[in-house]
Amino acid sequence: MQRMFHLLSVLLVSLFATPGLHAQQDRTARSNDIVARGEYLARVGDCIACHTAPEGRPFAGGRAMATPFGALYSSNITPDAETGIGKWSADDFYRTMHSGRFPDGGLIYPAMPFASYTKVTRADSDAILAYLKSIPAVAQKNRDHDLRFPYNNRELILGWRTLFFREGEYRNDPSKSAEWNRGAYLVEGLGHCGMCHSPINALGGSSQSDAFKGGLIPMQNWYAPSLTSNREAGLGDWSIKDITDLLQTGVSNRGVVYGPMAEVVHNSLQYLTDDDARAMAVYLKGIAEPSPKAPPVSSLPGSESSLLISLGKTVYDSRCASCHGTQGEGRPPHWPPLANNQSIEMSSAVNPIRMVLNGGYPPGTKGNPRPYGMPPFAGLLSDNEIAAVVSYIRTSWGNRGAPVSAREANELRSAPLD
Repeated sequence: MQRMFHLLSVLLVSLFATPGLHAQQDRTARSNDIVARGEYLARVGDCIACHTAPEGRPFAGGRAMATPFGALYSSNITPDAETGIGKWSADDFYRTMHSGRFPDGGLIYPAMPFASYTKVTRADSDAILAYLKSIPAVAQKNRDHDLRFPYNNRELILGWRTLFFREGEYRNDPSKSAEWNRGAYLVEGLGHCGMCHSPINALGGSSQSDAFKGGLIPMQNWYAPSLTSNREAGLGDWSIKDITDLLQTGVSNRGVVYGPMAEVVHNSLQYLTDDDARAMAVYLKGIAEPSPKAPPVSSLPGSESSLLISLGKTVYDSRCASCHGTQGEGRPPHWPPLANNQSIEMSSAVNPIRMVLNGGYPPGTKGNPRPYGMPPFAGLLSDNEIAAVVSYIRTSWGNRGAPVSAREANELRSAPLD
């Protein structure tokens, strides 16, 4: 009898306790799901790149960002209550992402890409905050910006916002597929690709009409090519696979990423799901416009160009042909082709000059964990030889780029690397 009473008691406790236990388990599962989703979205947004200083704690801020107006320092977005965002509500965080304002209403400098993040949905913003609230808190005060007068007056941001900021979440284009719209949301919003791939004017802004048309990245001495022109980085004639390979691994049969784009792939794009990578590829391929090759334009006299190109062939054959082939055919995906390579033919020769001078590696990614790199030649070749080999590459095998001068090579040799 006592044993039966004990069993009945256990059964009654189980009947009453189980619903509450299941509810708690469901809440925990939902919480874990939103944190995992937020981590993925934070990677897509590449938040760690700016909010982590070299040798610093993740997301604790303090990274210096050089601008033509002075230095800006990224903020602490760990959940520390006093120096981070530990006290921020979901409304506070969404306002920052969507409106470019601090919880107290203060104006944020547009080095934070709120002009892109404004397109992010409230649900995605909440998920990112849930993730950031889950990471270790770091007590580290934000460093004051070091901007020249008058740019240290935050009220000037009101003028910038009037000219260049349009607040509002992304709205689907009903004439396009769901996949295209997902890609547009990622490229235009969280991915904030336009921050680099759009021309920046003297006020530090870019007009919507110039979106994705390429430009020199201020202070970094790298050219972010146009994503709309097939003469530059437009991907209209690329296959979807080649585009997704480039995004997720940093290498493809059509090209390899170096410089700032290599960092983006390493920190962010390699973590894209296959579906999201494909969506971005569909969108990027869709915005590319057919662009006939422009005739080469050079400021160099014809005789000087001929001498440079002749010297360039000698340098190329001895230094470059073993990897890139005697006819510039390369050995994809690790050694990219130079013949009919859009990045070689662009009107700006900044990137090929920098690669010859400084070399570089594609990013190490899960799809390409041991990338093949290119050695630097700054210590081996003179300015004339650098200009010569770049000129040769830009004008050979059907390429229609213009020759470059020794002066251009010297200017980039003397410039800071980032």
